[in-house]
Amino acid sequence: MKKVELLAPAGDMEKLKIAILYGADAVYCAGKQYGLRANANNFTLEELKEATEFVHQNQKNIYVTVNILFHEKETIGLKNYLLELDTIGIDGIIASDILVLKLAKELKVKYEIHVSTQTSILNSKAATYYKNLGVHRLVLAREASLEDIKAIKKQTHLELECFIHGAMCTSFSGRCVLSNFCTGRDANRGGCAQICRWTFSTSKEEPIFSMTPKDLNLIEYINDMIEAGVNSFKVEGRMRGIYYIATVILVYRRIIDKIMKHALTKQESAYYLDILNRCANRESTPQFLNGLPTRKEQYFLGRDEVSNQDFLGLVLEYDEKTHLVTLEERNYFKVGDVVEFFGPNIKTFTYQVKEIYDEQGEKIEIANHPKMILKLKVKQELHPYDMMRIKIFDKQDYL
Repeated sequence: MKKVELLAPAGDMEKLKIAILYGADAVYCAGKQYGLRANANNFTLEELKEATEFVHQNQKNIYVTVNILFHEKETIGLKNYLLELDTIGIDGIIASDILVLKLAKELKVKYEIHVSTQTSILNSKAATYYKNLGVHRLVLAREASLEDIKAIKKQTHLELECFIHGAMCTSFSGRCVLSNFCTGRDANRGGCAQICRWTFSTSKEEPIFSMTPKDLNLIEYINDMIEAGVNSFKVEGRMRGIYYIATVILVYRRIIDKIMKHALTKQESAYYLDILNRCANRESTPQFLNGLPTRKEQYFLGRDEVSNQDFLGLVLEYDEKTHLVTLEERNYFKVGDVVEFFGPNIKTFTYQVKEIYDEQGEKIEIANHPKMILKLKVKQELHPYDMMRIKIFDKQDYL
């Protein structure tokens, strides 16, 4: 099989490093302007330079979103920004406005030009239009079916990028004006207030309703998508935390690697699906890939979105002589708890907490203050950025 790319979100430097270390082949992020996730921390030009150096040191790629829809006032400074990105040495931009696509070509930048999912490409004629503009890659609409993907690949032979995991838009991505109407925040310029996540009622007596789509999850269709011609598998989530990014990227890394070796079993696939479902706070479905979604793919009468508390700690360092792991605590745990450690370079293993030491070396019974620095004695070797979570399943661990 041909090599495919696993593409991860990076809302800030910490998330970018986690994504790369946990197996992403590339990351996508935004500068402080022109990106559609204005509420993420995002990157200054100096930070983009640092991020690019880190990514390239790991032989991976970095793409920068320049994907807002431009009003006239926002065109000021765009030319210099595109040239700055070229000087930094990024690998590509992701853009939707014709202005950006044409200007980048005119400037003869060295980085690739990718067409954003905001253009909602669903057919080969639209895809051919962008091919004629000289772009390198098409990021297809989340609403593209498997048949759409095959037709576009056959007609254009361009690189195709598809979302495989994460939040869906209740409208076609980027075509919604609910945020503008309800809050004055422009969804097409990075300010989406996610009105589709709100709940509504026509009166005090009427039931609360929403119009929220369930999340996207195409874990069971990776092989089909590879055969259809998808080159890059994209995970949504620049606003998500490091535990979510680490878990999702590691799962898809393992799945893609096993598929490429024709070694993925049904038992493993079921386990990976359980892990993905566990780390999110919304249900997930394949959405549009095999046809139009039904009411089963939507939330209409409210939903529970409980914050995930599985993430217990981030490994900072490990002393091979004393077997002491230094941990930054993230959620409550105590002596006697059964937990597990996972990471990109270890096999997930179960561990029972016998003793907890605080920063002064004193024994404590519970860890209940987020960001506490703690030490545990763990015989198995660990590495910085490995993570500790609650014991999830009584199954064979494959991660």
